[in-house]
Amino acid sequence: MNPLEPGRTAAPRARRSELATPASNLKMLAKAAGAGADLVFMDLEDACAPNAKVQARQNVVKMLNEADWGTTVRAVRVNGLDTVWCHDDVMEVVMGAGENLDVLIVPKARHARDVWWFDVLLGQLEAKLGLRRRIGLEVLIEEAEGLENAVEIATASDRVEAVILGAGDLTASLHARVDTNFAPLVPYPGDFYHYARMRVVAAARTAGVAAIDFPFPDYNDPDAYERSCDTAGALGFDGKWCIHPSQVPLANARFTPTAEEAEWARRAERAYREAEARGTAAIALDGVLVDAAHMRHVRTIVSRAAQAEGRPGGTAGP
Repeated sequence: MNPLEPGRTAAPRARRSELATPASNLKMLAKAAGAGADLVFMDLEDACAPNAKVQARQNVVKMLNEADWGTTVRAVRVNGLDTVWCHDDVMEVVMGAGENLDVLIVPKARHARDVWWFDVLLGQLEAKLGLRRRIGLEVLIEEAEGLENAVEIATASDRVEAVILGAGDLTASLHARVDTNFAPLVPYPGDFYHYARMRVVAAARTAGVAAIDFPFPDYNDPDAYERSCDTAGALGFDGKWCIHPSQVPLANARFTPTAEEAEWARRAERAYREAEARGTAAIALDGVLVDAAHMRHVRTIVSRAAQAEGRPGGTAGP
């Protein structure tokens, strides 16, 4: 069979919430499938002890083939390329349940060649198995090298659908002094992650894909989680990782335009198009100037609102 045609793997998907779940725990996997997250990833990497990784692959295959995921994007984080598990993770999961797998998550991406390795292997498997659609990739920026090469990584393959900032491994890579919630141990002026966040969101926008913010381990502090969502959202991130189901509705809410924002954006879009048809390039709306630059923001709001409602709504990119 001929390989599937290159190109984006799917229409842009909402990624407000990405829920992490240990692949070694079937009970937790079953709960995650119905948690209401935009994406759930079954984790074969950090959440699995070395002696549980092989059996966990079978759990992943079982859940992909048998669970009711509804509209949730089905993803798997495999082990890194520098481990003995990576190749077999991809082979066993794709050969066992490739038709029901939406996305593979690539951990600790350092260079474009890391993404290329997954791209080529997936292409071979898709052709061999006769899969009807391509499997997407999300890439984790969580090493110093990866942060410096973020644009190269994000643009390495048209399979890439999202770029994720990983705080735990990144701060370890940088030898940063942080607590168990990855916050600085000493008073720090401003956002400790501002530089890393901007590098990742700029790389994602360059590639025309989604940007996902890092996990927040303290799931008993929902207010702090929401503040972290808001900080990331202000910089342009599309969603955030969740390490507990209780964080899912928080992320979904914080990364969805409010009804008032969506209504204003749609009204602005209509008014601007009408004015444009009359030959006017700027309008006054509610006492505020709206021009072509504002319309780029309007399109982002409309797109995100449509994605949250499960409708086609444009792209996550520029």
